[in-house]
Amino acid sequence: MSNERLRTAMAAGGWTHASLAEATGVDPKSVERWVNLGRVPRRRTAIHATETLGEDVHALWPALQQTRNARAVSPELIALYDQRADVPASVFVNLLAAACDRIDILVYAAIFLHEAYPRLNDLLAERARAGCAIRIAVGDSDSANVQQRGSEEKFGHGIESRCRLALMHYRPLLEVRGIELRTHDTTLYNSIYRGDEDILVNAHVWGVNAYGAPVWHLRRTLDGGLFDTYTNSFDAVWQTARPVGG
Repeated sequence: MSNERLRTAMAAGGWTHASLAEATGVDPKSVERWVNLGRVPRRRTAIHATETLGEDVHALWPALQQTRNARAVSPELIALYDQRADVPASVFVNLLAAACDRIDILVYAAIFLHEAYPRLNDLLAERARAGCAIRIAVGDSDSANVQQRGSEEKFGHGIESRCRLALMHYRPLLEVRGIELRTHDTTLYNSIYRGDEDILVNAHVWGVNAYGAPVWHLRRTLDGGLFDTYTNSFDAVWQTARPVGG
């Protein structure tokens, strides 16, 4: 199984197998195996490589994440972060960049994505043009549930303006075939970021801003498990959400 996250990171920085091998002190064949066969290097080598690429080591090689106890409970769990602020932006970006079939985003605003990665719209448009079906649901700024969340998280009316800003960011994507944009007024218990068989779930904790709440990275197993629980939840919200006009 190839490592598409690594391939994307190398392409973004103009790295070849040979140049990354030289920078990290390994044979070019080793880098080729990392990319094309999904081989995992030794931790020290992986850290050196990701520092060279300016990426997060656990984003490129999730197997190096020390989640053994969690894996004993659920083989789906790739990584667990105490709070969203601990998750490198590259984890979100690489999850989306590696998607070939499906991208789903369910949030109230999550404008941190556009702030951390200004090319987000370009990336989503590229994936859509490559045949990836993309669904984005943001919070309805006039919704009572959105306003209640603002009160609970001490955002006040700030969360409403953030929802409007998120909609403004995503609206240009309406011109891209394969991308759907809707607004929802549901009580949002989790923000969801899905790329094919991987999903990042940002839990919402009463009175805690989303950036201070936990995130877990799940990968779908044969029985669906937790992954299907969250994707089914997304589908249910999507059915009630309202399409945004162009």
